[in-house]
Amino acid sequence: MFSLHVYQERRQRLKALMPEKSLAIVAAAAEVIRNRDAEYPFRQSSDFWYLTGFTEPDAVLVIGPGQPDRLFVRPKHPEQEVWTGRRMGPDYVKHRLGIDQGYPLEALDTELKTLLAEIAWVEYPFGCQKSTAIVDQAIKAKGLRSRRSDLLSHRADLSRHLSQARLIKSRQEIDIMKEAGRISAQGHIAAMQACEPGMTEDQLASVVEHQFRMDGSPSIAYQTIVGGGDNACILHYIDRTDRLRSGDLVLIDAGCEVLGYAGDITRTFPVNGSFTNAQAELYDLVLNAQSEAIAQMVVGKSIKLFHETAVRRLTEGLIELNIIEGPLELALEDKRYLPYYMHGTGHFLGLDVHDVGAYEHEGQPV
Repeated sequence: MFSLHVYQERRQRLKALMPEKSLAIVAAAAEVIRNRDAEYPFRQSSDFWYLTGFTEPDAVLVIGPGQPDRLFVRPKHPEQEVWTGRRMGPDYVKHRLGIDQGYPLEALDTELKTLLAEIAWVEYPFGCQKSTAIVDQAIKAKGLRSRRSDLLSHRADLSRHLSQARLIKSRQEIDIMKEAGRISAQGHIAAMQACEPGMTEDQLASVVEHQFRMDGSPSIAYQTIVGGGDNACILHYIDRTDRLRSGDLVLIDAGCEVLGYAGDITRTFPVNGSFTNAQAELYDLVLNAQSEAIAQMVVGKSIKLFHETAVRRLTEGLIELNIIEGPLELALEDKRYLPYYMHGTGHFLGLDVHDVGAYEHEGQPV
């Protein structure tokens, strides 16, 4: 967790972008039932986490220009806490989170009625169903008791500000992301060392995830992908039910999470430790494309150039290996590489593995 000052600054910067007489509502994630009374591991909403550092479910943050920051949380409940864990409770919100006012969650409706009485503009992440439901309910309740509907006349997507704020990482965020990358790499190395024919894909995935935990990461950033042979050609293959065969390649796409920040690494290697000639040719082609693309990742150059560099080198190689027909420029124009490389080259990383932020600014690639 960052210092309280970091979260306070984030909220202040966000409020500075909001119009007068506006209010922002950001909901925490809810616990999700896996089956019957068993739950999936809880993971906080990234936007909410970014603004508060609070990791309990069901909370709601309410902020606005000229307003104290308010956090609505589950109240203390000694009996339930014996079963499901400790709660912070509203009385500790200011001391532990640096948020001005803490309220029990059941006070949300009443407080919003009062706050919305003088508000003309409400902002929330449109992609968050829970935030949307809270706003819808509050506006409906306001409309039933008052005809002054002109007061609350605008809704806006808070993501337009949040996404841009999250796109630019601080030095501390970068250090955390480097640690997520380091641990993720160690997981891949452990898998390469442990892999042998006859293992299942799932067993190899367990090696990766075990190393993550042993190295200090509490969780994976996304479902670990391990695909042997033809399964490696399925981009998001998560079945992991087949056995690894000698002579095949195996692809691993896996990353850990550190303080909410994701790692994401994909590597391919031979199950038995030795490449065939054909496998080595393709591996070297991909490695060269990656190296040339990485060389373009410098300040002042765009993500588009990074991708185009990789595509050009891959297309050249596919022509040289007689997998697709040339000439190069026509192959690029016709996108003949698409059956073999149908996705982009890289993406933003952060609190989400495919992190938020615009890839263009004023019509130009970033």
